[in-house]
Amino acid sequence: MTHPLDLEQLAQHIKQWGQSLGFQQVGICDTDLSIEQPRLQAWLDEQYHGEMAWMARHGLLRARPAELLPGTLRVISVRMNYLPANAAFAKTLNNPQLGYVSRYALGRDYHKLLRQRLKKLAEQIQNYCGELNFRPFVDSAPIMERPLAAKAGIGWVGKHSLLLNREAGSWFFLGELLVDLPLPVDQPQTDTAEPQCGRCVACITICPTGAIVAPYIVDARRCISYLTIELEGSIPEALRPLIGNRIYGCDDCQLICPWNRFSTLTEEADFSPRAALHAPQLLDLFSWSEAEFLTITNGSAIRRIGYWRWLRNIAVALGNAPYQPDIVTALQQRIGQQALLDEHIHWALAQQMMRREQRAIFVQSPQQARLIRAVEKGLARDA
Repeated sequence: MTHPLDLEQLAQHIKQWGQSLGFQQVGICDTDLSIEQPRLQAWLDEQYHGEMAWMARHGLLRARPAELLPGTLRVISVRMNYLPANAAFAKTLNNPQLGYVSRYALGRDYHKLLRQRLKKLAEQIQNYCGELNFRPFVDSAPIMERPLAAKAGIGWVGKHSLLLNREAGSWFFLGELLVDLPLPVDQPQTDTAEPQCGRCVACITICPTGAIVAPYIVDARRCISYLTIELEGSIPEALRPLIGNRIYGCDDCQLICPWNRFSTLTEEADFSPRAALHAPQLLDLFSWSEAEFLTITNGSAIRRIGYWRWLRNIAVALGNAPYQPDIVTALQQRIGQQALLDEHIHWALAQQMMRREQRAIFVQSPQQARLIRAVEKGLARDA
């Protein structure tokens, strides 16, 4: 660097560089999350993290980002939209014979894409400054990304615990870049211009499993995203019927949120839905061999749960579907392949037999009916 370092100017450059790299917003904050530590400890004390032992293992380190990179002075927080065109929310959720995949996972795994862009941003800063100590994060370390993003002015934490933005709703990924520069910080969004979440409890009411146990508090042990992605063992029987046809994650709390009327579609081609995952037939998915699963999910976030948990989730969805002889046959043909899968297959078969005997038809839960009505009215994007 041959010129004096103008930190105000550099902060503006960082935001311009970030946008040129595909981030819709870039904010800067300090590393102080002391206000979050009591909340985090109380959440852990309630065991709301379930089997995610790393959360308890790292403890309050998640609220101390400066300890992850000695010398860190600022966190550069970024967001990137991921909602694809033709998201087919209502089409998929309203048909119990189809499998619903959380919309963030329909395309390429976001971890690598965002991390690569953050590294490029760091390199541009480094070229400008001459020296820079940095570390990028995209769900890759114990860091409280949502409170940091809120401090950086990216949005505010909603009652469903996700980050909300007035101009973009919540359909976006977050990433962080820790740096050792004393950059000027941005101001958090406040309540003065808009009521933010106000008295709205739509996300709490719509949650199929009642996982949002209080405003801003999620019991992961009941969350469908946790049950279908993070949980390695058996899905509790009482929660299986509530999962419906959601085979990887859940978007209900986002779908019902009025702020998502302002969401913007992604411009990233990598986030476009893969055909095999976009409103797929459950029976087709259940017929995949392990080789097919690995091929189709190559470069996808879905691959991390592995083949057998993937089939476990689909077995539950098949158990929740209306009775079909083809479903019974498909389930029976999988018996004996793996113990965890067998447990869920036997449950699904019992559900199918019950429906056959009762001549039951698919009936939406009140929550599901409200969700579909909201989508069809345009409160949530279904472009």
